[in-house]
Amino acid sequence: MDKQGDIPMHIEDLNDAIREAIRALGGMKKVGSALKPERPVVEAGKWLADCLNPDRRDRLTPGQMAYIRREARKVGCHILAAFEAREAGYAPPVPIASEDERAELLRKFIATAGLLQSLHDQLSESPTLRAVA
Repeated sequence: MDKQGDIPMHIEDLNDAIREAIRALGGMKKVGSALKPERPVVEAGKWLADCLNPDRRDRLTPGQMAYIRREARKVGCHILAAFEAREAGYAPPVPIASEDERAELLRKFIATAGLLQSLHDQLSESPTLRAVA
């Protein structure tokens, strides 16, 4: 979608960056429905559009912003994260590569498996605990 750290010229403010991320995710109705599943699709889309209209009262919560940013990253759209980083004086964000994520999950899995084995060994070696089991 966008190259890492590149922010198109038409992105002038945070709401523009959010709109671009929402567009990458399928539009106002789709994202609005994900954020407000209790509302009808059209109403949820209108609510989301209202949240991005400075003349309206509704605003996105920090959790809803995080959801949009996270989902946009999944589809390769980094405009929102890049805009926020630039506005705060940070370098452009660098998403974690899939292999890095996989390696981290594998490390956690191995550590958990080791813990389970250790607990199993303790249970097996303890006569009191073995009798209870």
